Amino acid sequence: MPQFMLRPVRAADLDAIFEFMRDPESVRMAAFTAEDPNDRSAFDAHMAKIMSSPETWIRAITRDSRLVGTIGSWISEGTTEVTYWIDRAYWGQGIATKALELLLEEITARPIRARAASDNAASLRVLQKVGFRPIGTDVGFARGRAAEIEETILELP
Repeated sequence: MPQFMLRPVRAADLDAIFEFMRDPESVRMAAFTAEDPNDRSAFDAHMAKIMSSPETWIRAITRDSRLVGTIGSWISEGTTEVTYWIDRAYWGQGIATKALELLLEEITARPIRARAASDNAASLRVLQKVGFRPIGTDVGFARGRAAEIEETILELP
Protein backbone atom coordinates (compact mmCIF):
# COMPACT_ATOMS: atom_id res chain seq x y z
CA MET A 1 0.00 0.00 0.00
CA PRO A 2 1.39 3.44 -0.91
CA GLN A 3 2.68 5.67 1.87
CA PHE A 4 1.35 9.25 1.79
CA MET A 5 2.82 12.16 3.69
CA LEU A 6 2.52 15.92 3.89
CA ARG A 7 5.74 17.81 4.56
CA PRO A 8 6.91 21.40 4.23
CA VAL A 9 7.66 22.51 0.68
CA ARG A 10 11.42 22.75 0.14
CA ALA A 11 13.36 24.94 -2.26
CA ALA A 12 14.41 21.73 -4.05
CA ASP A 13 10.71 21.04 -4.81
CA LEU A 14 10.10 24.25 -6.70
CA ASP A 15 11.24 23.09 -10.15
CA ALA A 16 8.83 20.14 -10.05
CA ILE A 17 5.98 22.21 -8.62
CA PHE A 18 6.48 24.81 -11.36
CA GLU A 19 6.18 22.06 -13.98
CA PHE A 20 3.02 20.65 -12.34
CA MET A 21 1.43 24.10 -12.32
CA ARG A 22 2.18 24.93 -15.94
CA ASP A 23 0.81 21.74 -17.45
CA PRO A 24 -1.84 22.99 -19.95
CA GLU A 25 -4.53 20.42 -19.05
CA SER A 26 -4.01 21.01 -15.32
CA VAL A 27 -4.25 24.78 -15.84
CA ARG A 28 -7.49 24.35 -17.81
CA MET A 29 -9.04 22.14 -15.13
CA ALA A 30 -7.97 24.35 -12.22
CA ALA A 31 -9.10 27.42 -14.18
CA PHE A 32 -8.27 29.99 -11.48
CA THR A 33 -4.51 30.07 -11.92
CA ALA A 34 -1.54 32.36 -12.31
CA GLU A 35 -1.82 35.04 -14.97
CA ASP A 36 0.98 33.36 -16.94
CA PRO A 37 1.73 29.81 -15.75
CA ASN A 38 5.00 29.88 -17.74
CA ASP A 39 6.39 32.95 -15.92
CA ARG A 40 9.01 31.43 -13.62
CA SER A 41 9.89 34.75 -11.98
CA ALA A 42 6.26 35.34 -10.97
CA PHE A 43 6.00 31.74 -9.72
CA ASP A 44 9.16 32.09 -7.63
CA ALA A 45 7.96 35.40 -6.14
CA HIS A 46 4.55 33.89 -5.31
CA MET A 47 6.07 30.80 -3.70
CA ALA A 48 8.54 32.88 -1.67
CA LYS A 49 5.63 34.97 -0.39
CA ILE A 50 3.42 32.04 0.62
CA MET A 51 6.28 29.97 2.04
CA SER A 52 7.26 32.84 4.34
CA SER A 53 3.78 33.91 5.41
CA PRO A 54 2.69 32.85 8.90
CA GLU A 55 -0.95 32.97 7.72
CA THR A 56 -0.40 30.55 4.83
CA TRP A 57 0.15 26.84 5.22
CA ILE A 58 1.63 24.94 2.26
CA ARG A 59 2.79 21.34 2.15
CA ALA A 60 4.27 18.99 -0.40
CA ILE A 61 2.26 15.84 -0.98
CA THR A 62 4.46 12.76 -1.28
CA ARG A 63 3.58 9.22 -2.22
CA ASP A 64 6.27 6.69 -1.40
CA SER A 65 8.66 9.65 -0.87
CA ARG A 66 7.99 11.02 -4.39
CA LEU A 67 6.63 14.57 -4.75
CA VAL A 68 3.21 14.31 -6.41
CA GLY A 69 1.56 17.65 -5.58
CA THR A 70 0.92 20.43 -3.11
CA ILE A 71 -1.82 21.29 -0.66
CA GLY A 72 -2.30 24.41 1.37
CA SER A 73 -4.57 26.74 3.25
CA TRP A 74 -4.91 30.42 3.96
CA ILE A 75 -7.34 32.80 5.64
CA SER A 76 -9.73 34.71 3.38
CA GLU A 77 -12.17 37.15 4.94
CA GLY A 78 -11.84 35.38 8.28
CA THR A 79 -12.44 31.87 6.91
CA THR A 80 -9.86 29.17 6.28
CA GLU A 81 -9.73 28.01 2.65
CA VAL A 82 -7.89 25.06 1.16
CA THR A 83 -6.38 24.35 -2.22
CA TYR A 84 -4.45 21.48 -3.79
CA TRP A 85 -2.66 20.68 -7.02
CA ILE A 86 -1.80 17.15 -8.10
CA ASP A 87 0.70 16.30 -10.85
CA ARG A 88 -1.47 15.19 -13.78
CA ALA A 89 0.49 11.93 -14.03
CA TYR A 90 -1.13 10.98 -10.69
CA TRP A 91 -4.74 12.04 -11.32
CA GLY A 92 -7.40 9.48 -10.51
CA GLN A 93 -5.31 7.60 -7.92
CA GLY A 94 -6.93 8.95 -4.74
CA ILE A 95 -4.01 11.22 -3.90
CA ALA A 96 -6.03 14.44 -3.54
CA THR A 97 -8.52 12.69 -1.26
CA LYS A 98 -5.78 11.25 0.93
CA ALA A 99 -3.94 14.60 1.06
CA LEU A 100 -7.14 16.38 2.11
CA GLU A 101 -7.73 13.81 4.84
CA LEU A 102 -4.19 14.40 6.14
CA LEU A 103 -4.58 18.18 5.93
CA LEU A 104 -7.87 18.08 7.85
CA GLU A 105 -6.10 16.21 10.66
CA GLU A 106 -3.56 19.04 10.93
CA ILE A 107 -5.81 22.04 10.36
CA THR A 108 -8.68 21.86 12.79
CA ALA A 109 -10.23 25.29 12.12
CA ARG A 110 -13.85 25.01 11.08
CA PRO A 111 -15.65 25.91 9.02
CA ILE A 112 -13.17 25.44 6.22
CA ARG A 113 -13.92 26.25 2.59
CA ALA A 114 -12.77 25.25 -0.86
CA ARG A 115 -13.58 26.35 -4.39
CA ALA A 116 -13.53 24.49 -7.68
CA ALA A 117 -14.59 25.24 -11.22
CA SER A 118 -18.19 24.03 -11.35
CA ASP A 119 -17.39 21.80 -14.33
CA ASN A 120 -14.40 20.19 -12.58
CA ALA A 121 -16.33 17.09 -11.51
CA ALA A 122 -13.23 15.26 -10.27
CA SER A 123 -12.23 18.02 -7.85
CA LEU A 124 -15.78 18.48 -6.63
CA ARG A 125 -15.99 14.73 -6.01
CA VAL A 126 -12.74 14.76 -4.01
CA LEU A 127 -13.98 17.58 -1.79
CA GLN A 128 -17.34 15.92 -1.21
CA LYS A 129 -15.68 12.58 -0.32
CA VAL A 130 -14.04 14.22 2.70
CA GLY A 131 -17.20 16.00 3.82
CA PHE A 132 -17.28 19.35 2.02
CA ARG A 133 -20.77 20.39 0.88
CA PRO A 134 -21.69 23.00 -1.75
CA ILE A 135 -22.89 26.25 -0.21
CA GLY A 136 -23.04 28.48 -3.29
CA THR A 137 -21.52 29.56 -6.55
CA ASP A 138 -19.65 32.56 -7.84
CA VAL A 139 -18.67 33.75 -11.30
CA GLY A 140 -15.19 35.04 -11.90
CA PHE A 141 -12.55 35.44 -14.55
CA ALA A 142 -10.57 32.22 -14.86
CA ARG A 143 -7.13 32.98 -16.26
CA GLY A 144 -6.61 29.30 -17.03
CA ARG A 145 -9.47 29.51 -19.52
CA ALA A 146 -9.37 33.22 -20.41
CA ALA A 147 -13.08 33.46 -19.68
CA GLU A 148 -15.58 34.07 -16.93
CA ILE A 149 -16.78 30.79 -15.48
CA GLU A 150 -18.78 29.55 -12.54
CA GLU A 151 -17.06 28.11 -9.51
CA THR A 152 -18.65 26.13 -6.73
CA ILE A 153 -17.96 27.16 -3.14
CA LEU A 154 -17.92 24.27 -0.68
CA GLU A 155 -17.68 24.18 3.09
CA LEU A 156 -16.78 21.64 5.73
CA PRO A 157 -18.65 22.67 8.89
